[in-house]
Amino acid sequence: MSAVLESVIVSPAPGDASHLLSDALLDAIGQRAAGYDRENRFFSDDLRDLHEAGFLRATVPVEFGGLGLTLPQLLREQVRLAARAPSTALALNMHLYWVGAALHLYRRGDESAQWILEEAGAGKVFAAGHGEPGNDLGLAWSSVKATPLPDGGYRFDGRKIFTSLAPAWDWLGVHGIDDSDPQAPKIVHAFIRRDAAGHRTVQTWDALGLRATCSDDTWLEGAIAPRDKVIRVLPAGIPDDPFVDGILGAVLPGLGAVYYGIAKRAFDVAVEAAKRRASPAIGGKTYAYKPLTQQAVAEAAIELASIEALVERAAERWWTGYGEGEPWIAHLLSAKQHAVDGALRVVNLALKIVGAASLSRHNELERLYRDVRAGAFHPPNADATHEVIGQAWLGVLGQA
Repeated sequence: MSAVLESVIVSPAPGDASHLLSDALLDAIGQRAAGYDRENRFFSDDLRDLHEAGFLRATVPVEFGGLGLTLPQLLREQVRLAARAPSTALALNMHLYWVGAALHLYRRGDESAQWILEEAGAGKVFAAGHGEPGNDLGLAWSSVKATPLPDGGYRFDGRKIFTSLAPAWDWLGVHGIDDSDPQAPKIVHAFIRRDAAGHRTVQTWDALGLRATCSDDTWLEGAIAPRDKVIRVLPAGIPDDPFVDGILGAVLPGLGAVYYGIAKRAFDVAVEAAKRRASPAIGGKTYAYKPLTQQAVAEAAIELASIEALVERAAERWWTGYGEGEPWIAHLLSAKQHAVDGALRVVNLALKIVGAASLSRHNELERLYRDVRAGAFHPPNADATHEVIGQAWLGVLGQA
C-alpha cells in the first residue's frame, strides 16, 4: 500500500460514498496529473491508489466484493476525481461502464454478466474495445470480423482504436460482426482475456489532451472469446437489449460527470485567480471587482449549475427506473451532450477570467483547455447525439 493511502483511506460502509476518495488522496492524484500529461505517460500510480481505495469496485454489490454504491453516488466521486485528474477519471469510466452494464442486468434478475461483477470485485480491470476507424454506426455495426467457432466461442480479427487503459486491462470487451449468414448478420459482444493469444497493442496515443489515458490501438488477430464470455449475439442494426442499454446507462452519465468535473475545476481555479490578480486600472483592487469578470463568473456559475442538475437527474432517473415508453436514451444523451458542451463554455470563460497567464504550460488551465475538447468526440458524437435525441422524441428511432 502506498504511503499516502496508509493515512487517508477510510473504508466506507456499503452504499456510503462520503469518504471513498479522501481530499488527501485527490490532492496526491492532482499533483501527478501535469507530469503524466507532459510525459504522455499512463497513470499507473493513480490506478494503484484508486484500486486500494475501492474506486474500481465502487458499484459492485457487496456480495461480490464491492462497496455497493449507487450510480448517483459513484458519479459524485467521478466528478471529484475528474476535477483533479481528467485522464484518470475518463479512462476509468471505461472500466466502470462494464461494471454498470453487468449491474443493470443483475438488478433485473439476469445473471448472464454476473461474472463481470465478480471479476471487478476481485480487482480485475476491464477496458472497452468498441472504437473502430470509420465506424459511425457504433454498436449497430463493426469492421471487426467475428467468426463463430464450433464450441460456441468466437474468433475476432480487426483493429480497435481508442483503447483506454491499454497498459492495464485484464479483460477487453469487444464487439464484432458475424456475417457467416449474409442475410442475417449479427453483432457479437464478448470479452477477451489479457493472457489470451491473438491480440497486440500498438502505441499510437499522442493526443492533444487526455494524454494519460494511453488510448492506444488494439489489433485483434485471431483472439478467442470462449463461449462463456460471449455475452450477447444480436441482430445487426440498432441494438435492443438490456445489456447494451446498461452500457449506455453507465457510460453516458459517467462521461457527463467527467466533463462536469473538468469544468468545475476550471471555474474554481479562475475564481481564485480573480481574487488574487490586481488591476492598476481600478486602483490596485483585484479583478474580482471588475464588472466584466463578475459577468463571466456568473455565466460560468449558471452553466455549472445546469450541468450538475441535468447529470444528477439523468443518473437518478436511470437508477430508479424510467417509465414505460419514456425516451430514456434521449434523457441520457441530453445530459451527456449538455455536459460536454457546457464544460467547454465554462473552460473558455475560465481562460478569459484568468487572462494570458492561462496560456502557460505551467498553468493548470492550459491542460484543462486541451482536455475538455475531447468531449465532442466521445461516441456518439455531437451530430449523432442530436439525431438520436430528435428521433427518440419524434417516435421514429430505429425506423428507416
